[in-house]
Amino acid sequence: MAEKVRDYPKLAKDILEAVGGEENVIGVSRCATRLRLVLKRSKPEAKAKVSTMPGVITVVENNGQFQVVIGQHVGEVYEEFSRMANVEETDETAENKGTILNRVIATMSAVFAPFIYILAAAGILQGTLILINLFSDRFVDTGTYQVLGFISWAPFVFLPIFIAMTAAKHFRTNIYIAVACSAALVSPTWSDMAAQIAEGNTFTFLGLPLTETVYTSSVLPPLFLVWILSYLERFLNKKMPEVVRPLFVPFFSILIMVPLTILLIGPVTTLGATAIADGYNLLAENAPAVAGAIIGAFWQVLVIFGVHWGITPMVLANYDLYGRDSFQAYQTIAVIAQVGAVLGVILKTKSREIRKVGTSAGITGIFGITEPSIYGITLRFKKPFIFGCISGAVGAIAASFFNPYYFAYAGLPGPLTLVNGIDDAYPLSIWGILLGVLIAIISPVVLIQIFGYGEDSAKEAGDEGLVQEQEEMTSAPEHNQSENNEEILTAPLTGQVIPLSEVPDEVFSSGAMGKGIAIQPSDTNVYAPFEGTVVMVAPTKHAIGLRSKTGVELLIHIGLDTVKLEGKPFTLHVKEGDEFNKGDRLVHFDAKLIENEGLSTITPVIITNAGDYEEVIIEEAAAFTSNEKVLTVVK
Repeated sequence: MAEKVRDYPKLAKDILEAVGGEENVIGVSRCATRLRLVLKRSKPEAKAKVSTMPGVITVVENNGQFQVVIGQHVGEVYEEFSRMANVEETDETAENKGTILNRVIATMSAVFAPFIYILAAAGILQGTLILINLFSDRFVDTGTYQVLGFISWAPFVFLPIFIAMTAAKHFRTNIYIAVACSAALVSPTWSDMAAQIAEGNTFTFLGLPLTETVYTSSVLPPLFLVWILSYLERFLNKKMPEVVRPLFVPFFSILIMVPLTILLIGPVTTLGATAIADGYNLLAENAPAVAGAIIGAFWQVLVIFGVHWGITPMVLANYDLYGRDSFQAYQTIAVIAQVGAVLGVILKTKSREIRKVGTSAGITGIFGITEPSIYGITLRFKKPFIFGCISGAVGAIAASFFNPYYFAYAGLPGPLTLVNGIDDAYPLSIWGILLGVLIAIISPVVLIQIFGYGEDSAKEAGDEGLVQEQEEMTSAPEHNQSENNEEILTAPLTGQVIPLSEVPDEVFSSGAMGKGIAIQPSDTNVYAPFEGTVVMVAPTKHAIGLRSKTGVELLIHIGLDTVKLEGKPFTLHVKEGDEFNKGDRLVHFDAKLIENEGLSTITPVIITNAGDYEEVIIEEAAAFTSNEKVLTVVK
C-alpha cells in the first residue's frame, strides 16, 4: 500500500513528468478514485515508476487509458494535473485513441464520475426517507417529507444538465451552449407537450411529428446532443466571421440542436437505452440466478479495469422506465463481498500494517468505493479477491429467489444504500438482499480463516506481501523465524551503542528512516545480521540495503556524511542482487581515513519497513560484538 502523502500538487507534477510531460498528454479525466490519462505514447517504464509514488495505490492500463488509482484525494491531484498539463488547450482529443468500446467506456467515466457523489448523496437521502416512512405512516403527508423528497429527486430530474456540463468538457465544446440545450429538454413546457402527445394529441415542428419522449432523468439523449454539438460548434466557428461569432454560434447551435434532439436524437437514443435495459431485464426475469451470479462474481472485475461506468445508462434507464432496478441490488452484494474479504484478512492477519490498511479500505467500502479494498488488500493477496467474487456470486444467487430490486438510484451501492431495496409492492425484495449480503460478508471471512489469504497461508504470506508483493519470500526456511513470529537480527558491527535519537543527523535521529540503533564501531568490518539478499548498494559504497528471507529490510549507513568521500574508504565484498548467509562479511572500511576527513564513523542500523511489524525490540546493552543479538522484529 502506498504511503500517505499530503503534497498532492507535487504528486501531480511527478506523475506528469513520469508519463512524458505535457506534450504526451492528450486528455485527462477522473472518477471516484482514479486519475484517468490518455497518452500519445505509453512509456513502458511509466507504470512501474508511478506505481511506487507516495499516494498512489496502483496503476492500471486499460481502455486506452493510463489509470492512476489514488483514492479519495484524486480530486486534488486531478485539479493540479489538469492545470499543469494544460489539456484544455490541446487540439487532439481522447476520442482519437483506442477502439470504439474503449472510447465509449472512457466517455462514460469522464461524464459520470465528476457528479457521481451528488447522485450518491441524493440516493442516500431517498433511502433515508424510505426508512423513516417505515416507522411513521404520517411522515409522508408532511411538508418536511415533500421538501426532502423533491431535494432528493432534483439531481435525477435535471440529470441532463449535469451530463451537459461534464460532456461539454469531455467533448471540448461550449459548456453554456450545452447546458442551454439540455435545459430546454427538461423544460416543464416540453414535459406537458409530451404528456399530451401520449394521450393522443398531435404536435408538429415544421410539419414533422413530435414524439412523447420525456428527457428528465435521461442519459443518452443529452450525451449524444453534446457530442454532435461539439462538431456543429467547431463548424460554425470556422465559417462565421469573428465579429458575429459570440452571438450567432450559440444562436444557431441552440436553434439546430434542440429540435434535432426532440425529433431524432432523443427518440432514437431512448429506444437504444430501452432496448439495452430490456435485454438485461429479460435475463433477470427469466433466469434471475444467472443474472445474479454474473453480476455478483464479475462486477469487481469490471471495477479493476475501470469499465464499470459503461453500465450506468442502462441502470438509469431502468429507474426512469420502471422505477426499479435489480442490477444495483446484485451489485450491492458484490461490493459487500469485497468488504467481507477485507474483514476476513483483518481478522486473520497478525500484521499491524495490514490491519491498518484493511481498516482504511474497509471504511471506504462501507461507502460503496471498493478500489482501496481491491488494490490494498484483496487483489494484492489474490485469494481474498477470489473468495469475495465467489461469495458475491453465491449471495446474489440466494437473493435472486426473492425478486430483489432497488427502488431508488444508488450512486455508490453498498451497505449504506440497502434501504433502497424496500418497497411495499415487493415485500420480499429487502429480505432477499439482506440474505445475499449476509452470505457475501460472512463467506469470505470463513474462507479466509480456513484457507488463509496468501499463497502460503501457514506462514502468513500476506505479511511479506506488503513488503514485496511479487517476490517469493514465503519459501523462507523455518530457522529465520521463531515459533512466535519473531525474527532476530544480530549486530553487523562491533562497537558502542548509541541511541538513534542521539545521532547527530536529523534524518536518522528523527526516526523518519525507521527504527533501529547506531553503533560507534571499534572494528572495521560489517557482517550480515541475517540470511538474505543485497537490494541496494550506494554508488559511493557508504550504505548498503539488505532484505531478509522473511522480508525485513535493513539499512546500514557507515558513518555520517561519508557520501562525500566518494567510496574511497570502503571495500565491498558483495554487490547488489547477491545472496548471503548470516555472518558473511559485507563491507570493510578504513575508519582512520574517515576520521582524518573530519567525519564521524557512527553507523546507523535501521529497519526501514518497521511499520509492517507489530514491534521492534532493541536489546539493552552498552556495546555489542558482531553476530550478537541486537534487534528482534515481532510480526
